[in-house]
Amino acid sequence: MPILEISDLRKSYTSPGGESSLVIDIPRFSLERGEQIALQGESGSGKTTLLNLIAGILKADGGRILIEGEDMCSLPESGRDRLRAGNIGYIFQTFNLLQGYTALENVMLGMVFGGGSDNEFALSILGRVGLEDRIDHKPAQLSVGQQQRVALARALANRPRLVLADEPTGNLDIRNAGAAVDLIRNICGESGAALLLVSHDRNVLDKFERVETLSGINRGLNN
Repeated sequence: MPILEISDLRKSYTSPGGESSLVIDIPRFSLERGEQIALQGESGSGKTTLLNLIAGILKADGGRILIEGEDMCSLPESGRDRLRAGNIGYIFQTFNLLQGYTALENVMLGMVFGGGSDNEFALSILGRVGLEDRIDHKPAQLSVGQQQRVALARALANRPRLVLADEPTGNLDIRNAGAAVDLIRNICGESGAALLLVSHDRNVLDKFERVETLSGINRGLNN
């Protein structure tokens, strides 16, 4: 069974003038366990909307999103939160770190939402991303690249089966962007987590063996 199966997924937005715009209309898409896919699309094309639907942050208008065989679309908000916490790690473009908390505390809080905490594993994952000497630093005391690595550690804190990455290199320079993608891919590979990374950066996309285009899987972009 694939870790992710999408079928007949639809999402529309209504403009202030009352007009409905179809943003997501995906007949079928799947991601195998441990597979790593880059999804290409321009800014504003619906990439973040798709990831938020997969993560259950947004509720779809129709269709199915199966995570480990459980349909995210059929669940209430509390059920979507539970399914996300137990199976999905999300690396946000803007990192979404809590500014008043240290790197270690940000990772530990991510664990709490998953139903528990493990200080030893939190320390080990921060060490894996090269921040063993920054665990007591708050985000404002870290470089942008270091904040990105805290966000990666937090996404992996609950040992997710699926990692979603939304333009994770958008705030990094070319050198750090390449290193960040390599780190994300390597850690996902080591843990066996599947990875769906969205980007419009050609340098990032070229690092993946399989690249899909959002326009290729999404009929909504052609309407």
